[in-house]
Amino acid sequence: MDAVVVSTLVSFWVIFVAELGDKSQLMALTFATRYRVWPVLVGITAATTVVHLASVAIGHGLGSALPTGWINLAAALAFLAFGLWTLRGDELTEDEKAKASRVTKSVVIAVGTAFFLSELGDKTMLATITLATDYGWFGVWLGSTVGMVAADALAIVIGRALGRNLPEKAIRYGASALFFLFGAWLLVEAITELT
Repeated sequence: MDAVVVSTLVSFWVIFVAELGDKSQLMALTFATRYRVWPVLVGITAATTVVHLASVAIGHGLGSALPTGWINLAAALAFLAFGLWTLRGDELTEDEKAKASRVTKSVVIAVGTAFFLSELGDKTMLATITLATDYGWFGVWLGSTVGMVAADALAIVIGRALGRNLPEKAIRYGASALFFLFGAWLLVEAITELT
């Protein structure tokens, strides 16, 4: 299979899972309950495109500078930490809820800015950096961007259909299990390369 396709698919699924139950997914749902869905999705897509491009650049630079065994070990530990982070869960603070409800001017700019700022240092940004150390930059950027937008769109659709009665605990446990699985897989690869 082509390397770009593999990196796109892996990145899509990792980021899609990482976004389940994440704070930015809750923000997407909050914005979409107040504004039309399309401007909210355009703002999310614009912010995600920029943040993930920067993440890929950082990860690609690290991947070129460090040996792959140590990168895989760091990535394994990061994914195990993401699993614990996901288990803990994310919630919007009162300040974040207030900002989402006050926006009246340009919805696209407001959503884009909110998402850009909330993604800096978030687990999806860190996961994208981690993926870019091991996979091609273009596939990681494309897959991670589409994966995040798809997860946020799914939250909006399901949230509006179910009236916010999402089974948060089940989503959180499932996403954590997948992070632990990715972490274990990378740990085995790291041990194999380092021994």
